[in-house]
Amino acid sequence: MKHMLGLAVALVCVALLAGCHPKKAAPVPPAKETTAPSEQATREQPAQKPPEKPITPIQPAEGEEAVLKDIHFDYDKYNLTDEAARLMGLNGEYLMKNPEVNILIEGHCDERGTDEYNLALGEKRALTARDFLVRFGIDKSRVSIISYGEERPLDPGHDEQAWAKNRRDHFVIK
Repeated sequence: MKHMLGLAVALVCVALLAGCHPKKAAPVPPAKETTAPSEQATREQPAQKPPEKPITPIQPAEGEEAVLKDIHFDYDKYNLTDEAARLMGLNGEYLMKNPEVNILIEGHCDERGTDEYNLALGEKRALTARDFLVRFGIDKSRVSIISYGEERPLDPGHDEQAWAKNRRDHFVIK
């Protein structure tokens, strides 16, 4: 009888401990340049409306060329298109000729997807551009990044044309 009571107490303890085990967060897969984040996550609606007054980056004056060229991304992607790689080459050449220049790469997304998802996607886009410049020969210490996700749309519209403009990396000389 004494053994049965001990066995019953042990089983109750095991059952209680198993029920109290904390849940582990799902592991986050490592970022790869050639794969895109889940499409399903980008189809979720944003938690809040886009800002009423978008913050627009400073644009060059009419007839004036931007020193560093912005690059754009395909929907739900953070790998460079051929055109983006060409523009990144021009940006790299400028930075090689001007070693005193430090830059900030701002990663941006369109309004589709959650705030958290878009912040992560914007960061991946900025990291892709920074990694390109580092491989080009630019010292990593000269390049910092930030993600604004969907917070600073270039075009406040709610259609594919506006979204395409907003999926970008913007380069700021510091």
